Amino acid sequence: MDKRCVNSEEFVREITRLVVEALQEQQRLERSTPIGVSNRHIHLDRADMDALFGPGSELTVKKMLGQPGQYAAEETVTIRGPKGEMSRVRVLGPLRKETQVEISIADGFVLGVKPPVRESGQLEDSPGIEIIGPKGSVKKERGVIAALRHIHMTPEIARRLGYRDGQYVQTRIEGLRGALLCNVLVRVSEKYALEMHIDVEEANALGVKNGDRAFFVEED
Repeated sequence: MDKRCVNSEEFVREITRLVVEALQEQQRLERSTPIGVSNRHIHLDRADMDALFGPGSELTVKKMLGQPGQYAAEETVTIRGPKGEMSRVRVLGPLRKETQVEISIADGFVLGVKPPVRESGQLEDSPGIEIIGPKGSVKKERGVIAALRHIHMTPEIARRLGYRDGQYVQTRIEGLRGALLCNVLVRVSEKYALEMHIDVEEANALGVKNGDRAFFVEED
């Protein structure tokens, strides 16, 4: 047999294999989401912004975040609980209707508060805290939570995956410290970009960082 024919057949087989592998990887990635790791931070309302940074003050964009229109601001505050305080807590913008402080469970031990694991905005029966800024301070009666892990996605992506807003799903993290994550809340809006948010404690336990992938688990 002509060696050129053999080489051509081997070349075609190799190209076919590479194409199949690329398609399989693409299909796998289509059922995954990038990960965003959230450190402790705070969202302020207009009244608290005025009290902490001065009347009419505005946030200064430091870095845009994964969700459209959301950003980390240059401004930081100190939060103080019954047992301790934490400085340089980053303010995220834009301003919200109600101030919300998002910390980890370990942060709660330092501060002396017990943050419930909650969806953003669900502040009923959450502990309060003192917030200190360069122009003043405020004492909040509620607003401290540990964020429930969740996935932002558009309606188009939700339809493709067969998910709905408010549904709880499972995702799989690969790697040496990989795990199956249960009770991951799906949040659907035209304003969102696909991204799963977990806090620093979860990320450290799983050995992941910003931009790593989590894979959706098909449930029976």
